[in-house]
Amino acid sequence: MSRGRALWRRVPPWAVDAGLVVLAALDAWINLFGEGTSLMWACAALGSAALFLRRRFPLTVFLLTLPMSLFMDVAVAPIAALYTLAASTRNRPLLAGCALLNAAAGTLAWPLSDGFTGDDRTWTLVQFVYTLATATAPILFGQLVQARHDVARRLVEVKEAREHERALHAQTVLARERAQLAREMHDVVSHQVSLIAVQAGALQVAAKDPDAREAARTIRTLSANTLDELRHMVTLLRASGGKETELAPQPTLADLQQLIANSGIEATLAGDLPPDISTTAQRTVYRTVQEALTNVRKHAPGARADVRLWHDAHHFGVTVTNTAPTRPSVALPSARHGLIGLKERAELLHGTLTAHPTPQGGYTIELQAPARPA
Repeated sequence: MSRGRALWRRVPPWAVDAGLVVLAALDAWINLFGEGTSLMWACAALGSAALFLRRRFPLTVFLLTLPMSLFMDVAVAPIAALYTLAASTRNRPLLAGCALLNAAAGTLAWPLSDGFTGDDRTWTLVQFVYTLATATAPILFGQLVQARHDVARRLVEVKEAREHERALHAQTVLARERAQLAREMHDVVSHQVSLIAVQAGALQVAAKDPDAREAARTIRTLSANTLDELRHMVTLLRASGGKETELAPQPTLADLQQLIANSGIEATLAGDLPPDISTTAQRTVYRTVQEALTNVRKHAPGARADVRLWHDAHHFGVTVTNTAPTRPSVALPSARHGLIGLKERAELLHGTLTAHPTPQGGYTIELQAPARPA
């Protein structure tokens, strides 16, 4: 079955449309053979040829097939037009109205007075119900195909979101471990090495033996070099826990535009921050915007986001607000590690992070910090 579906997907769309046009024309020719007027042939030709444009103008093509159904008992053109319309729109009232129009056109006899005399009224009603049921079938099938495409797209989004969340969680854990190790090295190892350097300096001054003074000088020099290496290692460990932390530069405000451009959603950037903002604060603002855009993509499909940088005499910050989703979202497992990490980053700046829904159905994340070096 999957092999047959793969072969069907290889058929170009224009070939499928051409085949439908041929079938519709053959269907009309069978019904009009030997008794069709020039008007009927014109309607048949117009309705059949319109199927070439069914993918671009589905509603117009359906309306062009109605005269065919009024003049003759055709099936290919109206069914193809109804299926294409149902597969391309979510307007249920429109689909119901088109089904009724198709049933009316297929039921009424031409001229119209011929179908409303005597016992023909009962037969006309029965035929209308039958034609309406026939028109409902391609509409339901088109809606089913549309739902299948939506599910397939959502499955891809769910898979990407799970992989992204897994990577973010792993990065958060790694960054936490590296930060803990950096604190241990700074608070314990560096402190002890500093004491060794101080004691060696004191010994170098107090010792009377030249060999003892030289040994103390050597210990002091090695201790000082070790402290420099430790400071360098602590700086690296406190950086982000990415795959190439030691080589990759940390993000700054200059990278925000590129982050928004690569976010995969419609987003805008406005405002600015103080020019003397610290590197730590720039990195916190960047991570806040990054996490907010990630949440928009995960939990608000189709939403638009606005990123606003702001500052005044006492505070600075960033506000990310997204609109309501335009497509239904799928509930994803989340431990909220992202927001927790953002709140911890905000606390390091002596600031706050707030996150709450908007009255319009969207969501807002705001970072606010005092305007002083972090």
